Amino acid sequence: MVSHPIFHQTLVLFLLCVTTLSLVAADPTDGFTQLSLTSSNFQVQKPYDVSQGDRYTFINGVHRLWVYNSDKPHTTTSQTAPRTEIRITGYDYTSGVWQFEGHFYVPSGTTGTCIQQVFGGATHATTSQTRVYGGSLTHYQSTTLQQNIYNKWHRFNVIHDVGANNVKIYIDGIRKFNGNGRGAGVHYMKFGVYAQEGASPYMESRWRDIKLFRRY
Repeated sequence: MVSHPIFHQTLVLFLLCVTTLSLVAADPTDGFTQLSLTSSNFQVQKPYDVSQGDRYTFINGVHRLWVYNSDKPHTTTSQTAPRTEIRITGYDYTSGVWQFEGHFYVPSGTTGTCIQQVFGGATHATTSQTRVYGGSLTHYQSTTLQQNIYNKWHRFNVIHDVGANNVKIYIDGIRKFNGNGRGAGVHYMKFGVYAQEGASPYMESRWRDIKLFRRY
């Protein structure tokens, strides 16, 4: 049987396409439904004794949040560390698979701060915290997610599967963490700056393109 060169060329192109597609990682939002977010879903939490404009701005689509390690807590009765965060309201959850997405920027010098939280858990106050220590992004303090993050925009995705007690974190579309959560509770998403151990005198993060998803 005489093979036709066009057949071989077509087969090679087909195999090349299949190989290329297999090397392209799926987007973390695949299979999720985007939920509606407006400014009414963004609740700013800042030191109780200063005005909102002294710790937060929203200009040209960018949320800029900053705090000092000498600041007061966000309420007069709180014993927690200083923070300027946005708490996403209207989408508290106790079950299901949820995802937060945003692009963040941390200026050099900011360290010892949490920039994103999945709040709520059975054994702790939070299920996930993404922190900055010395220019590296970490999950709590134990797992380094990304080094050399200062002064650059990065895409951030965190997926929380309540039923499976699982958390996945993606930086710039690449999975960096896949581990256990901290049990079921009343959960919601937060982002900004929240002082942790070894906090720098001044902490800042900037966020844009905030999205919330759910898998149905």
